[in-house]
Amino acid sequence: MSHETPSLPVAFIGGGNMASALIGGLIQSGHAPSAIRVVEPLAAQAAKLRERFGVSVDEAAGPALADAGLVVWAIKPQLFREAATPCAAHVRQALQLSVMAGIRIGAIEAATGSARVVRSMPNTPALVGRGMSGLFSSAAVTVEEQVQVERLLQPTGALLWVEREELLDAVTALSGSGPAYVFYFLEAMMRAGVELGLSADQSRRLAVGTFDGAAALAAQSADAPSVLRANVTSKGGTTHAAITTLDERGVMDAFVQALHAAARRAKELGDEFGG
Repeated sequence: MSHETPSLPVAFIGGGNMASALIGGLIQSGHAPSAIRVVEPLAAQAAKLRERFGVSVDEAAGPALADAGLVVWAIKPQLFREAATPCAAHVRQALQLSVMAGIRIGAIEAATGSARVVRSMPNTPALVGRGMSGLFSSAAVTVEEQVQVERLLQPTGALLWVEREELLDAVTALSGSGPAYVFYFLEAMMRAGVELGLSADQSRRLAVGTFDGAAALAAQSADAPSVLRANVTSKGGTTHAAITTLDERGVMDAFVQALHAAARRAKELGDEFGG
């Protein structure tokens, strides 16, 4: 059953890539551009948002923010405190939705004066409606408000609520940063394809198509990825040669360690910026 997204007045603090992904998803689902306001100090980015989406964009926070029923914090965590100061007087009555890595609910409550905070860790495939977002809310957020957030984020992709705020550090490591890992492996596959004689375009189509198909198979199959991998890895065959090389070089362990590093950095951001 599909939901028609209500045109609740929404304000975005920050108008970069993630805000653009979320705004695009909202408008695609029928949300009125006139009900969306963005605070974006960079003139070039502000112009791009106006032209692309037809939304109102302000260079700085002002009284117009008070109309928003939902405020989406979509800025780099390092900029949060600086950005929150001029916004606080206008947004304290609104439900706060943060898509910032690491900034904890306590810090958002203190900076905005609102106890109604939902943290979401989305990723950039939200731009094409295929995002994956982890969510956690403060105790003051009602079930109705959680549903409101879900409906607003629904056009961007899949949603997963977690039971403890600290688990958002793991969500950040897996899915928040995750598209970069996929792009990293796509780069490697495309490089190998070219080295093996394929054109760059052929290599890209083969690599992207393979990732897309394998992910779809994993999503639809009841088998674990390890089983799916074993199903295409005949001993002595081509896949076995590739996987053996990866194992000999410790790629899986290195990859797991990389995600632990991402989770540690998310925690460090929270420690550094309060809350």
